[in-house]
Amino acid sequence: MFASFFAKRNAQKLNDERFRFLFDEAPEDEVVVFDTETTGLNPKKDEILSIGAVKVRGNTILMSEKFELFLKPQCEVGECSIKIHQIRNIDLQNALSPREAIAQFLHFIGARPLVGYYLEFDVAMINKYLKPWLNIHLPNPQIELSGLYHDKKIKRIPDGVIDLRFDVMMKELGLPIFGKHDALNDALMSAMMYVKLQNIGKL
Repeated sequence: MFASFFAKRNAQKLNDERFRFLFDEAPEDEVVVFDTETTGLNPKKDEILSIGAVKVRGNTILMSEKFELFLKPQCEVGECSIKIHQIRNIDLQNALSPREAIAQFLHFIGARPLVGYYLEFDVAMINKYLKPWLNIHLPNPQIELSGLYHDKKIKRIPDGVIDLRFDVMMKELGLPIFGKHDALNDALMSAMMYVKLQNIGKL
C-alpha cells in the first residue's frame, strides 16, 4: 500500500512530460542490469564518471542491447579514484554532460526493473542528478543481487555467515570474472549472476 502511494506521489512530481514513460508498464519479463563508476562513495559530493547497463529478457542477456557512456565531471578526477576505475581525465574529454547522459540512460531503461550489486548506491547516484532536474527519484522496481544470493544460500546454511563479496559470489556460482574493472563489464557479470540465480534452487 505504501509503495503504491509513494509511486503515485513520485509520478505527480514529474516536471517534464517527456519522461512520463518512466511510469508506464514495463515490458514483460525484462530487466536492466546496471553499474556506475564514480569519483567516490558519497552520493552527496561525488560524481558519476560512467554508466554501464545491459538488458535481460527472461534467461537471455541481450548483448545487442548494451549501454555504456561517460559523464564529464565538474572537477578533475583524483589520482586515488583513477587507481580504482582507470578512468583518466583525458578519457573524459569527449564525455557527455550529466544531464544528457542521464537522459539517454532513462530512455534505455524505460520502466524496466533495475538489477545490480549494492544497487542502492548506484540508484542514489542517479537520483543525485535526477531529483534537481526532473523532481523525481527513479521509480523503477529494484532487485538487489546480494539479497537474491543470500536468500538462496541461507537455505543451505541457515546459521552460517554468508560472504557477499562480488568475486566470491561469482566464484560460488561458477561464473567467470572479467579482468577489466569498468561499469559495463560489471553490469555484464551482474547480469550473468542474475540469470544464474533465477535458475537455481539453494546454493
